[in-house]
Amino acid sequence: MSSKAAVLFRVAAVAEALSWAGLLIGMFFKYVVESGDGGVPVLGMVHGVVFVVYVLTSLLVAKPLRWKAGTLVLALLSSIPPLATWAFEKWALRTGKLDGPELLAHGGTGLFADKAEPVAA
Repeated sequence: MSSKAAVLFRVAAVAEALSWAGLLIGMFFKYVVESGDGGVPVLGMVHGVVFVVYVLTSLLVAKPLRWKAGTLVLALLSSIPPLATWAFEKWALRTGKLDGPELLAHGGTGLFADKAEPVAA
């Protein structure tokens, strides 16, 4: 279950960051370049939906990935600044927060393991 939860979270985190980027680009064209609405109504709605999906996904995967409360709060807070969900996802991947506690011990892929250290069986 951990690997599916990790993939689901990673997709939601990157999608939220990309929707933020799209909205910021649209706002640039609307308010700085002043070339129409810049797609802001559509991009704003898309970002809102993806934001809600990210928040719900974070809440749903916290238990299977055995995140502590601090990790969950950090995941939720990262949805506020632009592109921070992508940074959180990279941090969580690097620190093993997306592995789940027993993934390697029970035949996991080792995808997120530190390559310098041998994996104990």
